[in-house]
Amino acid sequence: MEPTITIYCKNTRTYHDVPRGISLIELKDLLGIQLKYPILAAHVNYKVENLNFLLYKPKDIEFLDASSPSGMGVYVRTLSMVLACAVNELYPTMDLRAEHPINKGYYSTLQWHQDKNTHPDDTKEPPTITKEMVQAIKERMQQIINEDRPIYEEEKQTKEVIQLFAERYNNESSIFETLGNPYCRYFRMGDYIDYYTNVLLPSSGYITLFDIVPYKDGLLVRIPNRQHPNQLEDSIQQEKMFSIFQEYNRWNKLLRINNVSDFNIACKDKRSFELIKLAEALHEKKIAQTADAIAEKRPKIVFISGPSSSGKTTFSKRLQIQLLVDGIKPEVLSMDDYFVNRVDTPRDENGEWDFEDVRAVDLPFFQQQMHDLLDGKEVSLPTYDFTIGERVFRGRKLKLQKDSVLVIEGLHALNPCVLPDVDSKLTFKIFVSALTTINIDNHNWIPTTDIRLLRRIVRDYKYRNFSARETIARCPSVVRGETKWVYPFQEEADVMFNSTLLFEFAVLKRHAEPILQEVPKFCEEYTEAHRLLKFLQYFIPIPEKEIPPTSFLREFVGGSSFRY
Repeated sequence: MEPTITIYCKNTRTYHDVPRGISLIELKDLLGIQLKYPILAAHVNYKVENLNFLLYKPKDIEFLDASSPSGMGVYVRTLSMVLACAVNELYPTMDLRAEHPINKGYYSTLQWHQDKNTHPDDTKEPPTITKEMVQAIKERMQQIINEDRPIYEEEKQTKEVIQLFAERYNNESSIFETLGNPYCRYFRMGDYIDYYTNVLLPSSGYITLFDIVPYKDGLLVRIPNRQHPNQLEDSIQQEKMFSIFQEYNRWNKLLRINNVSDFNIACKDKRSFELIKLAEALHEKKIAQTADAIAEKRPKIVFISGPSSSGKTTFSKRLQIQLLVDGIKPEVLSMDDYFVNRVDTPRDENGEWDFEDVRAVDLPFFQQQMHDLLDGKEVSLPTYDFTIGERVFRGRKLKLQKDSVLVIEGLHALNPCVLPDVDSKLTFKIFVSALTTINIDNHNWIPTTDIRLLRRIVRDYKYRNFSARETIARCPSVVRGETKWVYPFQEEADVMFNSTLLFEFAVLKRHAEPILQEVPKFCEEYTEAHRLLKFLQYFIPIPEKEIPPTSFLREFVGGSSFRY
């Protein structure tokens, strides 16, 4: 009798005895699983696995399509491999470099293969990407997809893999060295090999929808919309956001830090203290320049907005210091103090408190106080007591002086509905975010949300008594709120500020790993916890003693000289 195992399928909510060694794709067909969109991968005991994964022990299985974060992640990674393969076949002396997300897509450039004997200072002008090249790449990608090339996951001794990739990419620095594993996994499609941080689709033919268009000096990869995977994401313009990314990319190149392996090598060479000092100095210079721009315009109100854990509070405190240097007296207010009482807070579709909704702020009361202040009146300022969920008054009063400027910090500060009838000449708008400016390697970018999620996990655990599981569970609601209420207004900012520090992941690693390891392996949140733990393995941890007490990172890991 053929040996069997018992699996639990979360899609059907039923148990099944199936042949031992069955693959996920065979299991899908055996059970007749059909989802709204094509099945791309599965959670096996809450870990993402390729459809070729073989089952030898009892497992919980949940099949995924592109409407799930994990499913879309598998799709986009595979699309990236198809793109990189197409570039390799058409332009063998060039390599694709995935830069960063932008315009609801992914921006990439091409670069020449670096000769092993070339000194880092011997820079070569990057190749010019023409419309004809982009069209040729797109056509070759479609050809690879039509051929439905199988994608194999292979594993060899790490030293062999390092040599294999060094020969193909003419690059001696390798992310494989960081992992410290005796064996490493990589992917092969025909003769083309590549490395990705997580699983891929079984073959190129699973890619059904994409587009490649020229963008700036590179190209933009357009991907499906996760809510409607049979449609491409609507392209939006993010010119200011793109400028911030480019500015930090240029800075990283000056430091000779193009990816995580470069960073790790610098740390091994005891350059971590130098990187900390330079990154912190760049932040201070940018904040001082922002203060100078405010001093030149002389607005009455400075609005500071940004998503959760972007460092808005620290930015407002550091800006306050620079404004004082410029002879301006800032009066900093938090929109959080204008929340409605907890019982009046709107709820989301799941019946949970929706603190990201702009209606969570008592706008009529806020607007009245702001107009009174602008009219020279004295007002009694509120303080929101989060322990009781109510607004209280503790005797704090404010009246603006001639040299005063209101600095208003909050999630919704750039939303036009906050103060709709105030002349734009009287305002200065700042958007603070945390944009990852380093990639794992040329073909593996780091999601821009990861830095904020890790910050939030560490902060919530240290200061708010929330477990990593609770913070991760709350994440989808936070993202929905930011997508609806924050990001649509970011391009209206006069200044964009990136609060991420080049060395940040290497410091957060020490704090986040033990917290993430507490997430039980039998819950939905373990999928994200496991992904983050795998991701943090790429970084060499560094000590934080050289990080100044005014650093943005101190808001989350502790040791700040500011009061929050």
